[in-house]
Amino acid sequence: MKPVINISSLNHYFGQDKLKKQVLFNINLEINPGEIVIMTGPSGSGKTTLLSLIGALRSVQEGSLQTIENELNGATEDKLVQVRRYMGYIFQAHNLLPFLTARQNVQMSIELHENVSPQEAIAKSEAMLQMVGLGERVNYYPDQLSGGQKQRVAIARALVSHPKLVLADEPTAALDSKTGRDVVDIMETLTKEQGCTILLVTHDNRILDMADRIIHMEDGYLIDS
Repeated sequence: MKPVINISSLNHYFGQDKLKKQVLFNINLEINPGEIVIMTGPSGSGKTTLLSLIGALRSVQEGSLQTIENELNGATEDKLVQVRRYMGYIFQAHNLLPFLTARQNVQMSIELHENVSPQEAIAKSEAMLQMVGLGERVNYYPDQLSGGQKQRVAIARALVSHPKLVLADEPTAALDSKTGRDVVDIMETLTKEQGCTILLVTHDNRILDMADRIIHMEDGYLIDS
């Protein structure tokens, strides 16, 4: 079975000329299908930069980065867009659109995919919200939901299309300990059911037990991979 993420000799830089600064150094990493991997490390160590490269949100500069068997070094913008369709993203800020209901926010993710009818998109969105415990709040707007409920909507949006890979950046940072635990338990249950892979960045030591493997970033270097 081929790795979902396969990185070798990856380097990354910010700025140009005299202001050019290396922020990732010789990253090598494999993550296999179905794995839950947590990445830890201090602020500024390169975690979010690496996550954004894996998620096809930044262009690869040096080295090889394969996500879901697609080489991203040299990929066109159209190719990067295609690769993103096979991934789900969960961020610290839930990034919900305030003028859309919970269902409409989730439904947006499905509508990126062709050959899904509007009726099917609605049904799948409502079913996924039911699975994250928000079946009675499908028509609520974000400002009518608590922080934990908003993050559950974000999880539903990330998982509704059954992605092969979920990337999560500090998904519990803005939540209290119980709500954070609940959110992580939902992520773990749904991803196991769907058979997808998770790479999760966190400073939250309370959720490390969900990981199959923990890796650590320090000053742009990946340790203990």
